[in-house]
Amino acid sequence: MDSVEQWHYLLVLGACLAVTLPLELSGSRVYRRPRRLARALLPAVVVFLVWDVVAIAAGVWRISDGYTLGLEVPPGLPLEEALFFLVIPLCAVLTFETVRRMRTGERR
Repeated sequence: MDSVEQWHYLLVLGACLAVTLPLELSGSRVYRRPRRLARALLPAVVVFLVWDVVAIAAGVWRISDGYTLGLEVPPGLPLEEALFFLVIPLCAVLTFETVRRMRTGERR
């Protein structure tokens, strides 16, 4: 049986998405432009996934098994860690687009 601690990483990522979801609803339009979003996220996701895999393989750091569910994506990266590199930049783009629209007075 999984302990509550093993869900922490995913719960924090879910909370990040939940907190920034209203930004989309207020007019950031990030989710409505999937190609643009993919072009914005893909470079960061790829670079940081490679960086993480190399650092873990080299023993520079490790991911605690106590805070992950044990599910891995190739090449052996915890699912939560891979999602981190998608969720956090997504939240940043949502925030950036909302602030940009507010500053320029751009409407939905």
